[in-house]
Amino acid sequence: MNILYYAPGACSLSVHIVLEWLGEPYKAVRVNYADPEYHKLNPAGQVPTLDIGDGTLLTQCSAILAYLAKTHPEATLAGNKTPFGQADIGRWSAFFTGDVHPAFFPLFMPQRYTTAKDDAALAKVRAAGVALVRKRLDLLEAHLIGRTYIVGGSRTYVDAYSVPMIRWASATIPGGLVDWPAVKVHHERMLADAGVEKAMRDEGLIKS
Repeated sequence: MNILYYAPGACSLSVHIVLEWLGEPYKAVRVNYADPEYHKLNPAGQVPTLDIGDGTLLTQCSAILAYLAKTHPEATLAGNKTPFGQADIGRWSAFFTGDVHPAFFPLFMPQRYTTAKDDAALAKVRAAGVALVRKRLDLLEAHLIGRTYIVGGSRTYVDAYSVPMIRWASATIPGGLVDWPAVKVHHERMLADAGVEKAMRDEGLIKS
């Protein structure tokens, strides 16, 4: 049985969603980033961590998502199997890992990006983060116009990957997703998905 170690609402939510989509038994364990016991599993102190059932541990969200999708081909979450199809899903996975996710760091942890400690300096860092996130959403918006899913004609693990980050954007960017209607429609489609709803409910992100 897969065991997911997660923090509510973090990028690990995407793995939680994919585990729901697979329809197999799994266990989800909520962790505290600062817990020394958790650091024994993942020395980086980050989520997600996945125990694949025999004590073997995987870290890094994009790697875990790809692993789950490719070891469950019947779920059709890994995209087109052609070389281009695999490159395309890898491209969008990398976009969320390397472009979208880090753009939020200045919003959530501005103290990492300046030696100043005053509120005005931290506010400038957050504003720079907002600008970065907006640029990433512009790219995703242009791609999603006329599309139902991010890659191909059916849901893939990249759609699950988008859920926590677009949720962050909706909560932190002034005006939410109003400037990105295609992103908003896609996100609402994801939120209406039964697996997404179940994972979010289990993490306490929506009320029972």
